[in-house]
Amino acid sequence: MTEPIDPYPRSDRAAPPPPGARPYPPRQPPPRRTEPLYEHYDTDGGYPRPPREETHRNHSEAAAGTFPRIPKKITVTRVAMMRGRELGGRAVNAFHRATKADGAEKSGLTSLTYAVMLNYASDAAMAVALANTLFFAATSGQGRGKVALYLLVTIAPFALVAPVIGPALDRIQRGRRLAMCVSSLGQALMAAIMALHFDDWGLYPAALGMMVLSKSFTVLKSAITPRVLPPEITLSKTNARLTVFGLAAAGVFGAVASGVNSIFGSGGALWFTALICLAAAWQSMRIPAWVEVTEGEVPATLKLRAGKSRQPLGQDVVVALWGNGTIRVLTGFLMMFAAFAVKAQAEHSGDSPFVQLLMLGVIGAAAGAGGFVGNGLGSRLHFGHPNQVVLAVGVATLVSTVLGAIFAGIVTAAIVGLVGATASALAKVSLDAVIQEDLPEESRASAFGRSETVLQLAWVFGGAVGLLLPPIYWVGFLVVSLLLAIGLAQTFLVRSGTSLLPGLGGRRPRHPARTADS
Repeated sequence: MTEPIDPYPRSDRAAPPPPGARPYPPRQPPPRRTEPLYEHYDTDGGYPRPPREETHRNHSEAAAGTFPRIPKKITVTRVAMMRGRELGGRAVNAFHRATKADGAEKSGLTSLTYAVMLNYASDAAMAVALANTLFFAATSGQGRGKVALYLLVTIAPFALVAPVIGPALDRIQRGRRLAMCVSSLGQALMAAIMALHFDDWGLYPAALGMMVLSKSFTVLKSAITPRVLPPEITLSKTNARLTVFGLAAAGVFGAVASGVNSIFGSGGALWFTALICLAAAWQSMRIPAWVEVTEGEVPATLKLRAGKSRQPLGQDVVVALWGNGTIRVLTGFLMMFAAFAVKAQAEHSGDSPFVQLLMLGVIGAAAGAGGFVGNGLGSRLHFGHPNQVVLAVGVATLVSTVLGAIFAGIVTAAIVGLVGATASALAKVSLDAVIQEDLPEESRASAFGRSETVLQLAWVFGGAVGLLLPPIYWVGFLVVSLLLAIGLAQTFLVRSGTSLLPGLGGRRPRHPARTADS
């Protein structure tokens, strides 16, 4: 019988494994080499050149925005530019994350933040434009006369108009976004008028109009803020956050306005201010429409008994308001007084205008740092007894001014600026906390608007005092110490149920009942 033919002869097959051993694994073909056997080098930079398909992939990813496109030849300048773009992108991303944190983007707080930042920026740019003429372009006596005229034509009428702003805005039940937009457009128009009439009398009425419109914007902001409050944070922390972003914008745009002023003069800085105001008007209309839902709001009032439906402010709110007003007198005083005191000292010692500006910058930097510190602490800390914080920082400001009167000089003036700005920020955060805790929701927006009006009047009063006093450090700090002592005494008396001024304090309930229509 013929045996079957083996298709795989033994010589072509592997030897079988010995008994008990594991069978051999099947042989696999070696992997095929896909990369080149050598690297391709460019003749210009000496760096390896990637294969064609890798280059195509990198270009497609760069086009999609994943990786930056790497140039063929890398130099120090290109590396610096790439690093600068990277750091700038990181800073912008961090800024956007901060403005949208804690649900701010969904609630509409982010849009309000941008509008507030632009309003702060326009105020800073206008201050830079006017400072050159009012303070630094003339001698101390001439500058003092110009500022006195400026205050007479602008701040004095504003002191009469300011009490009317709050009640007038209370009557705006719809259209608050439009009112903010119109306010910013009006500021742009006033800035343009000031730029065209910078050397004649047209400057002062336009400055009055811009000041009134800016304060109206601030009152509207205070009324809108409760409507865009995220559920994750409190109202006091929200206001502190808005102030921090506003101060940052004022610093950045104030520096830019200084550069514009140095190149194009004060007129150019005012045109730059007008552009900022136009941007603020556009941003105001980007605030969500639900801030217009104001049905059911009850206006707040300082009077305990009103003739029609109103929500009187409780005792804790009035105490915090007196304490805040007292501190605002110091901040307004220091802004006006420091400018002339530094100028008089520089002229007496024969210092150059640059040294004068440097000394004034020391006080301004200290005040700015105090504002950042105070609002930063207020946005992160929780104060269980806000009125105690108001009283404590009020006493701290009084101590600093007394030391400023004893140890007169630029250093103590900077310390007073630091303490005053920090105290003002912490006191304002405490006032917001008291309003949120003691007043019903339907009256908080009106209460914020009224409180802003009172604080602005206190600041104007302090600025007028700083202008009228002689530019001598110990004299100015002695007078403002007396004013602070009177204000703090009134604050402590209101807390105990009495008052130095009838009708502006006294004993009242913490949560007064709403007055009925008569």
